[in-house]
Amino acid sequence: MKILITGGAGFIGSNFTEYMLKKYKNHKLVIFDLLTYASNPDTIKRFKKHKNFKFIQGDIRDKRAVDSAVKGADAVINFAAETHVDRSIINPDVFVETNVKGTNNLLEAAKKYKIRRFIQISTDEVYGSVKKGKSKEGDLLDPTSPYSASKAAADLVALAYYKTFGVPVVITRSSNNFGPYQHPEKFIPLFITNALENRELPLYGDGKNVRNWIYVEDNCRGIDFVLKKGIPGEVYNIGGNVEVPNIQVARTITSSLRKSSGLIKYVKDRLAHDRRYALDSSKLKKLGWEPGYNFSAALKKTVIWYRGNKTWWMKLKGKAFKSYYKKLYGR
Repeated sequence: MKILITGGAGFIGSNFTEYMLKKYKNHKLVIFDLLTYASNPDTIKRFKKHKNFKFIQGDIRDKRAVDSAVKGADAVINFAAETHVDRSIINPDVFVETNVKGTNNLLEAAKKYKIRRFIQISTDEVYGSVKKGKSKEGDLLDPTSPYSASKAAADLVALAYYKTFGVPVVITRSSNNFGPYQHPEKFIPLFITNALENRELPLYGDGKNVRNWIYVEDNCRGIDFVLKKGIPGEVYNIGGNVEVPNIQVARTITSSLRKSSGLIKYVKDRLAHDRRYALDSSKLKKLGWEPGYNFSAALKKTVIWYRGNKTWWMKLKGKAFKSYYKKLYGR
């Protein structure tokens, strides 16, 4: 099977590529990635030793490039997206262009070349904040930020291509991922790397916003399950087994690194900050999937990775990121 992995140089995409290369020696994996600010070329260097791996630099907003990349593939897994909520508040346009128009370009090519499976990678954020219970696949989509709205729109476009044209689309919506190779602008790696540098850990609002965390490898296994066993036209939630307030995550990080909790600084809350996410993953569990990692153990593993890979994240946490960080948090 030849699988085109868009956004494969990013966080979840690169972890998925690594997972698949280890598990399947008979699959040919092709990463198609623009290598934006969110990507570090060092992330995919380790894949080049594999004979069944290929890299193509390209933009999913470029129809010709997409057409060329999709041609000959058996499956497309679309990780390519602008994903940072804070950036979507500052500049919504690029999120619509990439997440909606880019996905549409991929679906058009998938239709043209009769792709056997199209996996659209989505997020629990499309459901919006959940006061009680857990979000199920059939729940009303109620996105809050320009980011989550663009992902919800992409989901609907993808499902329309299944209903109208028969493109074999399957959607996965995962809870908050964490693990190695995640960009240091995101919550957990930001707090880990700031703590390592003895810098403040900027915690939004009262710190009691709750997230359903999943270790990235568990999500990758879930996506593999959906690739092989998912039913076209269906949506599958992939959630972890734990819900944790942000303040607890912050304190666990400082404790793991033997840093003072005094590094944690409360900052003005994000606009329209969702209070709680929670996913019901029973539909995927019926296919045989279960998350395998304990949250506390996986977080410690993640802290160890960032502590041992300073060269990797320092490249991403350069002058441009620091300027953005100052604009965002005022410090």
